[in-house]
Amino acid sequence: MKPNSGTLVINIMNGGKAEAYEGVYQCTARNERGAAISNNIVIRPSRSPLWTKEKLEPNQVREGDSLVLHCRPPVGLPPPIIFWMDNAFQRLPQSERVSQGLNGDLYFSNVQPEDTREDYICYARFNHTQTIQQKQPISVKVFSTKPVTERQPILLTPTGSTSTKVELRGNVLLLECIAAGLPTPVIHWIKEGGELPANRTFFENFKKTLKIIDVSEADSGNYKCIARNILGSAHHVISVTVKAAPYWITAPRNLVLSPGEDGTLICRANGNPKPNISWLANGVPIAIAPEDPSRKVDGDTIIFSHVQERSSAVYQCNASNEYGYLLANAFVNVLAEPPRILTPANKLYQVIADSPALLDCAYFGSPKPEIEWFKGVKGSILRGSEYVFHDNGTLEIPVAQKDSTGTYTCVARNELGKIQNEVQLEVKDPTMIIKQPEYKVIQRYGQVSFECIIKHDSTLLPTVIWLKDNDELPDDERFLVGKDNLTIMNVTDKDDGTYTCIVNTTLDSVSASAVLTVVAAPPTPAIIYARPNPPFDLELTGQLERSVELSWIPGDENNSPITNFVIEYEDGLHEPGVWNYQTEVPGTQTTVQLKLSPYVNYSFRVIAVNEIGRSQPSEPSEQYLTKSANPDENPSNVQGIGSEPDNLVITWESLKGFQSNGPGLQYKVSWRQKDVDDEWTSVIVANVSKYIVSGTPTFVPYEIKVQALNDLGYAPEPSEVIGHSGEDLPMVAPGNVQVHVINSTLAKVHWDPVPLKTVRGHLQGYKVYYWKVQSLSRRSRRHVEKKILTFRGNKTFGMLPGLEPYSSYKLNVRVVNGKGEGPASPDKVFKTPEGVPSSPSFLKITNPTLDSLTLEWGSPTHPNGVLTSYILKFQPTMASRQVDIATQGWFIGLMCAVALLILILLIVCFIRRNKGGKYPVKEKEDAHADPEIQPMKEDDGTFGEYSDAEDHKPLKKGSRTPSDRTVKKEDSDDSLVDYGEGVNGQFNEDGSFIGQYSGKKEKEPAEGNESSEAPSPVNAMNSFV
Repeated sequence: MKPNSGTLVINIMNGGKAEAYEGVYQCTARNERGAAISNNIVIRPSRSPLWTKEKLEPNQVREGDSLVLHCRPPVGLPPPIIFWMDNAFQRLPQSERVSQGLNGDLYFSNVQPEDTREDYICYARFNHTQTIQQKQPISVKVFSTKPVTERQPILLTPTGSTSTKVELRGNVLLLECIAAGLPTPVIHWIKEGGELPANRTFFENFKKTLKIIDVSEADSGNYKCIARNILGSAHHVISVTVKAAPYWITAPRNLVLSPGEDGTLICRANGNPKPNISWLANGVPIAIAPEDPSRKVDGDTIIFSHVQERSSAVYQCNASNEYGYLLANAFVNVLAEPPRILTPANKLYQVIADSPALLDCAYFGSPKPEIEWFKGVKGSILRGSEYVFHDNGTLEIPVAQKDSTGTYTCVARNELGKIQNEVQLEVKDPTMIIKQPEYKVIQRYGQVSFECIIKHDSTLLPTVIWLKDNDELPDDERFLVGKDNLTIMNVTDKDDGTYTCIVNTTLDSVSASAVLTVVAAPPTPAIIYARPNPPFDLELTGQLERSVELSWIPGDENNSPITNFVIEYEDGLHEPGVWNYQTEVPGTQTTVQLKLSPYVNYSFRVIAVNEIGRSQPSEPSEQYLTKSANPDENPSNVQGIGSEPDNLVITWESLKGFQSNGPGLQYKVSWRQKDVDDEWTSVIVANVSKYIVSGTPTFVPYEIKVQALNDLGYAPEPSEVIGHSGEDLPMVAPGNVQVHVINSTLAKVHWDPVPLKTVRGHLQGYKVYYWKVQSLSRRSRRHVEKKILTFRGNKTFGMLPGLEPYSSYKLNVRVVNGKGEGPASPDKVFKTPEGVPSSPSFLKITNPTLDSLTLEWGSPTHPNGVLTSYILKFQPTMASRQVDIATQGWFIGLMCAVALLILILLIVCFIRRNKGGKYPVKEKEDAHADPEIQPMKEDDGTFGEYSDAEDHKPLKKGSRTPSDRTVKKEDSDDSLVDYGEGVNGQFNEDGSFIGQYSGKKEKEPAEGNESSEAPSPVNAMNSFV
């Protein structure tokens, strides 16, 4: 053991085996007052055994099958960390398909050809001994078979459909599911009958492992893992039970008693299973410890009655179950000591005004002394809400004022004596910067000065520090620090930045900053307009209970007159740090009388406003705590609405903090049944906004009022509001339901209103449920689709639109209140008359010939009655024959021949044109002046004479087809005149063809909508040419 300590040192560095020291150790500390014992300390040597030798056969696996490579590491202490690597000491890549399980085995959901290798090696790392053991390499060979068969998921681990898991409270719960399948399955986790705990649930190993940290008994239950791919799914349910080693609910604490006093030691622990509690006295089981007549053991409690000094001892509480134990020592010290005050006499406390003051009075004594505080030599005992008395004897003054300065006396007394101690409190004025540095724009090489004029308590010694950009000023003689300013000579560009004045005293610190911008010298100085500087030197005078006068000094206007001042206040008692609008005054006014509310710790600040904008807020004024008073107003928006048939829920909007006017805000809630000679029932509730009255009749009116009160009294009498207890479903159905059918799609329904007493709530209206039973024309039933129409208010009739003709309907009527619907009236049957049928479902033409065709049509989708006949309408169209001719084989052959003829003509023209000089053009020009084109000669294939002067005449247009828009068989021949532009087709002088076989497309009006007619075969030929 180390000298003068209880530390036991076991050193095996110089020899010896760790196994020799394996065991359970416990420390006992003893003196004349008793004996304390430590928890058991278990020492076990670490172990890192070698792998057992085994013969590993190569694994030959078919592509797509699953595979498990077992690691089976040796059992070590502590357990090793498992990982898989190859011969090159590179970790094997893992994925959703290939991953390592919690037991260290390597799982393949399906093997692929690239998995073939001979160096799958499992390593076990024993951290405590800093050793790594290696398993023999495992060989895997994947052989391919085509095609690869896809398989639905099956679970590789755990096996079966269910399993169990026990985990201890506070530990990490790890659940694992690894599945085989192709394609690779995806794992999902759910908790049956609940949700996975938020913020404590994590997924690892590609969601194959569910991890829940810091588990508790609430995490017990069934957890299901689901493995799914496109072929199906598999699942496994793990039943988790969370057990718990003992944990403290109330650990025993040291107890100081004086002779004759009573006391208790409490030792309460919980666990699963519930732990057993046993007591020891000075390390000995209490059953065999020396008897003490003042001591009585009652389960987890030891009760002491009229103790004596010999009753002092150290008691141990042991709470244990099968998962662990707890041990705690508690010293019961029976002591008779007069009071002692440990705080030094005449200790000086200094605080800043409007901040808290804490005056210490540390004490000791047995029995425990009572502490009282006095102010002054002959002052009265301090009481009231202005002070807070702490259990350790400290006196707190939440808002110290200047008049709090003085001598405070702490008195400690018990039955053995009395002692007192005096301390001094000094309340200092806060330090303020009354003239802050201002934003400056200075020309290069100029001189600039920042002011920092302060106001401080005369007894405090302030120190002023200047910073540039939150760092020390440059070590440069151009920077001159005066008593209340900073001057920079010969300004350069590097002086640009933020300058901060910090004022420190031993009690407080304030600061203010300003920006310096260095610019080049402008040709002419410009007037700078800016927001005003904040007001300063705020002062409160004329303090009354409900008013105070605030005055201030305006800051610099910055070349724009101040238009108004905005005054804001902070309530340091209810909403510290939140500034609220109070009032505003014209810019020529620097004082204002402010109205105040009771029980508010006010601070004020002022903001100046000009045309450029608002200044920064001023520094806050001193604080002013107004006295408490009765509330001035009652809660608003009082309502009474029942949430159940037998209750009345009274709600209101609570008063805000400053509206309470004093501490202890409560509400007096009163109610009585309206129109009944009944007394008011009242209850006083805490600062809440709801009260529920139970056991009320269903939906009866109540008079309600809510009155505010605080520790000083009640607010004025509140006004009454009318509310209702809870609604219930209506009791009866509407009667005398009648239906009047107006036409085949519209009906009118009538009913008698229900008595208002049976509504049992606010009448919302009536609902009409109606549905089609069957169509009278088809006699076929279909799925009943009920329709609902709601008629608001106390209406007794309604229209049912959108009915289907010639159908049978049923309806019923129900009354509706705020709770829901009442019972339905008996079903009423009505029928709609026949209506106009819909159009036939289809119309098509079959077997068309030159002079006949066949029409077929389908029955209408909605006959809407009994069909009696069909009406057929038709009309001839002139384009029909043209369409018929265009489909004939002889006509198509004719058009192909014409097209071939034109193509041959174009080829001949092209050949003639390339030969040149063979056209008798020049000779014919002199002999002929006729502009008409001559016909083509049949014997030599050349063209007749033509007129050169007519080359640019417009072509003459001719009709494309006869006037009846038909092509007759007897008119069809090899001439192009009948299909094109007549004889006006011409060639240019260079032999190119300038005529076009096309004509105008004409349309004839027809009945109904116009439609574009299809192009005729002639048009098709023209387009081809």
